[in-house]
Amino acid sequence: MQSYGTDHIRNVVLLSHCGAGKTSLSEAMLFTSGAILRLGRVDDGSSTSDFDPDEVKRKISINLSVLPCEWSGNKVNILDAPGYADFVAGAVAGVAVADAAVIVICAASGIEVGTELMWKMTDGRGLPRFIFINKMDRENADFTRVVEQAQKRFGRHCVPLIMPIGAHSGFEGVVDLMSMKAHKKDNKVEDIPAAVEAQAKSLREKLVEAVAELDDELTMKYLDGQEIAAEELTRVLTEGVKSGKLVPILTGSALQNLGVVAFLDAVCRYLPSPQEVAAVEATNANTQQPESIKPDESAQLAALVFMTSADPFVGKVTHFRVYSGTINSNSQIWNSQKAQMERIGQLFMFKGKTQEAVPRVVAGDIGAVGKLAATVTGDTLAVKERPVKLPPITFPEPIYSVALHPKTKTDVDKLGTVLPRLAEEDATLRVRKDADTGETVLMGMGDTHVDVVAERMQRKFNVGVKLEIPKVPYKETITQIVQAEHKHKKQTGGHGQYGHVLIEVEPLPRGTGFEFAERVVGGAVPRNFIPAVEKGVMEARHEGVLARYPIVDVRVTLYDGSAHPVDSSEMSFKIASAQALKKALSQGYTVLLEPIVKLKIMVPDSFTGDIISDLNTKRARVMGMVQEGGLQVIDAQAPLAEVQRYAVDLRSVTQGRGTYTMEFDHYEEVPSFQAQKIIDARAEEKVKA
Repeated sequence: MQSYGTDHIRNVVLLSHCGAGKTSLSEAMLFTSGAILRLGRVDDGSSTSDFDPDEVKRKISINLSVLPCEWSGNKVNILDAPGYADFVAGAVAGVAVADAAVIVICAASGIEVGTELMWKMTDGRGLPRFIFINKMDRENADFTRVVEQAQKRFGRHCVPLIMPIGAHSGFEGVVDLMSMKAHKKDNKVEDIPAAVEAQAKSLREKLVEAVAELDDELTMKYLDGQEIAAEELTRVLTEGVKSGKLVPILTGSALQNLGVVAFLDAVCRYLPSPQEVAAVEATNANTQQPESIKPDESAQLAALVFMTSADPFVGKVTHFRVYSGTINSNSQIWNSQKAQMERIGQLFMFKGKTQEAVPRVVAGDIGAVGKLAATVTGDTLAVKERPVKLPPITFPEPIYSVALHPKTKTDVDKLGTVLPRLAEEDATLRVRKDADTGETVLMGMGDTHVDVVAERMQRKFNVGVKLEIPKVPYKETITQIVQAEHKHKKQTGGHGQYGHVLIEVEPLPRGTGFEFAERVVGGAVPRNFIPAVEKGVMEARHEGVLARYPIVDVRVTLYDGSAHPVDSSEMSFKIASAQALKKALSQGYTVLLEPIVKLKIMVPDSFTGDIISDLNTKRARVMGMVQEGGLQVIDAQAPLAEVQRYAVDLRSVTQGRGTYTMEFDHYEEVPSFQAQKIIDARAEEKVKA
């Protein structure tokens, strides 16, 4: 592939609801442009973009794919992003480094949940965009209905630029409303068929009107009934797209490879090059002053790492977008985040799973390099003389947790090295060791996400794990002051054992933890044995008497005892204090505590009632509701045990339109009816163990 200047590059991310045909469209673009010689299909696992075994198996995109092709003297970097909500990291990364977006909508299904979410994502970055109505060859395909939906949901500035000729079995091509020419099979350009001429003229009139409204001079010409020159129309349309004041609607069928030529023409003609987008604001790591980064090939380097992947042949692969300057193969660059030098080996440009070695990657372009030691997603690659930091990519926090249980002893040993590698590849994955339950907890965006991670562990690293619901870290505490005494006395041949303690156990406010104190007078317990008493209490607190959960929010005070001049020892007092604590806890004032989490749920107004009803079944308390950005934001508190699978429940209740965040808040006493179930389940668990 030849080298292209910044003004001849287009970085375009394809976004949609799952199943609208983004991957098929990217495949058709590659085939039409000559980048591939055979048109692959998602259904038979032969597409260029979905090459990962998990993608082939599930017939969905899981990872972001970079697919470069050449058209009309331009290089088009197609970023094929996953549409399934669990794999949103790919879409977030694609939107972060693209200069424009194409929202793909199925002509039969119309606008779906994912369409709205992707539109909001592009709004967040103010990306210029197209709408592409795909699958015009499908049964029930209706171009007019989808256009009306788009105008209602996204605004009247969504205007057809390309219209279909026929639909479903009668779909035979498209009409370019700017040139008023028909594009048919085998890329033939013909006059508009008489059957659709009236419709084409009507839509052309609406397009001209929408474009004329953006320019005062054109408005006057339009109102005066003057003919507007094609060059003027193209210029203002291009400006309108780049400013976001106009969103052209295009159409076609990716599977039939119809309308793709007109689509590629429009991408190169109307969507902005890196040269035409606003400068990126960065921060100088040395001075902390803001700096504007412009796409100049001769300037100092600034590149953003947007994706990290593992290639079976190359190893760790770092994908980056260059915002200014040039990266050369076999050179050195400065990682501004890590403040260290990285050695650059051979640079690549990927096309699905195939890679092409390149000598350099220039401003505005996208490339990759293998085996960078410290660099991760979100880092900025620069030069030491100007260590700028580009704005990092903000990925959503994971909301769905599973406990990983290795299947064999070998799997246990491998887990510690495999999990960090997976988390490095996927920015929406977190791994932590739960100190209370001892479990390794994997956090992702949903059930499908963690299932795919488990399958990947087995396939790539031969590590087998079982996924289970994480144990809830319950605690135990007491509700009133109790006192207890224990005398540990044992006589053997020679020295015996003697330790005698009296302790007081009192409840503390929630969240205080565990405290030890002493108020022994007169040396009843010698000073040198008090640390042993504390140690015995501290060890005994890890297993309560109700369900063997740790004891929290109590103060244990040693206030009296006695010692033997010969038989007393540290071990004796340690045993005595541990037994005394158990006696105190056994006096009937111990209760179970459960973790309470704080939920912030964002849903469209129409789902508010359903959400409240669902929360009521989960022992949750609604703390408040406010309107924010057209959504209802519900603040609630709920027991962790009830909302461990809330990602699945919320998706079901809101048809995928709701989102939420969850964080630990505090511990609360478990209601008595619930406590007995937990105690019984714990007893059964111990029997099995």
